[in-house]
Amino acid sequence: MTLVFHNSGGRAVGSGTVVFGTHVVDGLGIDWATRESTVPLPTPIRAGARTEKTWTVCVDAWRVPLGMHIETRDVSVQWH
Repeated sequence: MTLVFHNSGGRAVGSGTVVFGTHVVDGLGIDWATRESTVPLPTPIRAGARTEKTWTVCVDAWRVPLGMHIETRDVSVQWH
């Protein structure tokens, strides 16, 4: 998952977190479960700057039954 962060504020972002919501989905598209994973925000991000970061989002194989797949559908960011 690659995200681009743009700090449009007037001061640098020094810390924060990114939360990924990865869904376990069956062959018919029914969402059976959501697994969250949290990673640190790639900081610092200077005022007016952009930065890009790529993460590999994984779910334990035993959490994904045969015939199902995963989709990372939700991303939220909190900076401090």
